[in-house]
Amino acid sequence: METTFMDGVLYAKLLRGGAANLKANVTTVNDLNVFPIPDGDTGDNMFLTISAGANAAGEGSESLSQTAGKAASGMLLGARGNSGVILSRIFAGLSKGLEGVAQASVRILGNAFESGVSEAYGAVSVPVEGTILTVLKDSVRAANAKISDSSTLESYFSDFITELRLSLERTPDLLDVLREAGVVDSGGAGLGYIIEGFLNVLGGAEATLEGSPSAQARSVDLDAFTEDSVLEFGYCTEFLLRLQSSKLDLDAFDVDELITYLNSVGESVVCFREGSIVKVHVHSMNPGNIINHMQRYGEFLTFKMENMTLQHNENHMQEKFAPKIGKPHKPFGVVSVAAGEGIKNTFYELGCDEVVDGGQSMNPSAQDLIAAFREINADVIYVFPNNSNIILTANQAAQLYADAEIKVVPTKTIGEGYASISMLDTTVGDPDAVVEDLKGVIEGVVTGMVSRAVRDTEKDGVSVREGDFIGFAGDTIYVSSVSRNETAARLCESNGAQNFDIMLLIRGADASDEEAQALLAELQGKYCNCEIVLIDGGQPIYDYIIILE
Repeated sequence: METTFMDGVLYAKLLRGGAANLKANVTTVNDLNVFPIPDGDTGDNMFLTISAGANAAGEGSESLSQTAGKAASGMLLGARGNSGVILSRIFAGLSKGLEGVAQASVRILGNAFESGVSEAYGAVSVPVEGTILTVLKDSVRAANAKISDSSTLESYFSDFITELRLSLERTPDLLDVLREAGVVDSGGAGLGYIIEGFLNVLGGAEATLEGSPSAQARSVDLDAFTEDSVLEFGYCTEFLLRLQSSKLDLDAFDVDELITYLNSVGESVVCFREGSIVKVHVHSMNPGNIINHMQRYGEFLTFKMENMTLQHNENHMQEKFAPKIGKPHKPFGVVSVAAGEGIKNTFYELGCDEVVDGGQSMNPSAQDLIAAFREINADVIYVFPNNSNIILTANQAAQLYADAEIKVVPTKTIGEGYASISMLDTTVGDPDAVVEDLKGVIEGVVTGMVSRAVRDTEKDGVSVREGDFIGFAGDTIYVSSVSRNETAARLCESNGAQNFDIMLLIRGADASDEEAQALLAELQGKYCNCEIVLIDGGQPIYDYIIILE
């Protein structure tokens, strides 16, 4: 097959094919994680982002320009994590390059990809080579250099993927952290699976995308489902399930059998296993049966269920993003991101107006954040992402929202967010001055985390074995041990806990209260001059989060 022009229908097919191929390889991309803990989410974030674009594009029945524009808008709103934001910017650049084009030749497409490179680099304040940015740039440059009058879309994307694979293999040479971890860049790998999906479609593969979770957070319109309404579309159910060794043999558990069950009772199924955590998205008329069935295997860490009739009857995008009417006006508001009911409640107690559910492995989308913005009738809204992988998304949401001045405070951890919100003083001057003051607060905070290792590795001079607990702060691993509490105690020592006045010990979902109380007593005995507060955070992935101020 030789395809020399792309129209809206083909563009939409390529998006579905790219998303479908990425979906099939999500776990592979997630596992390209620098840290050996179960928090890899690049594959999920990129899949959710491109799925949002594919869904927005529909069948591509309009012109190529209009279809690309719809896809770009869908991705910008659905973008999650740094990789998702960069991916959305690539397609935003493509849309700009295809503006006014009904159908594109290979040369026009090549020029549009150059626009995608520029847009992607522009999304990052300090671009880092050895990431998806480099892989994209190298691939576009190589593919565009080979365009001739006889080029086809098949030859173009073949040249693209050939260079992409070579560039991906070079990423560890450009980034020490990748070389040390023995992995290639996960974002670049995700892009490779998308381009492979494009080629699959051009080769005749069916362009279907099933099970793409909606990346849109919605406020409930009570009038959309009344006493006389009939449930037509069922429920969209999403959750994280922690497999329990008391209920099953973890090594023998077959996630494919679970997927078969979910497909027998529902549709639009997305189901992945990462270590002892299973992520599920399913549409069903009877979600209660699924809930009961899942508890045979473990217990829920997070859970969300939405009536899809409400989703079906939504107003147009502009109406959804209008400010809420009726809430009292205030000069400023605060939005934070956190996972775990205990941590979320703590942030509400600090004065947050909205706490968006999310964190590592569950990054919120730009639209999730916009939904929080519109809940607050304020002139200025300060946003605390509390995760380095959410800052770009928060910035993107700020750019898309026009009904308030959005100021993103670049908090990379829960500890930085907690300290910053505690010290938030809106009387110091204009909003930019407030943010600058909080950046100073961030510099004085140390956030340590304890999590279980999912693979053997050697990092920062520490030998890590699969199944051990590792203690780390920032990008540095300080300790690895078979004991959760020992790891936490040694992590405190390594980070000079004796030099701080306040310590917050936040217990995760996997640490028992008895363990946490024992650790609290040990730390109180060792650091007599430090006020230590134990919080039942309930967060997934991290057994303990330790905040030193």
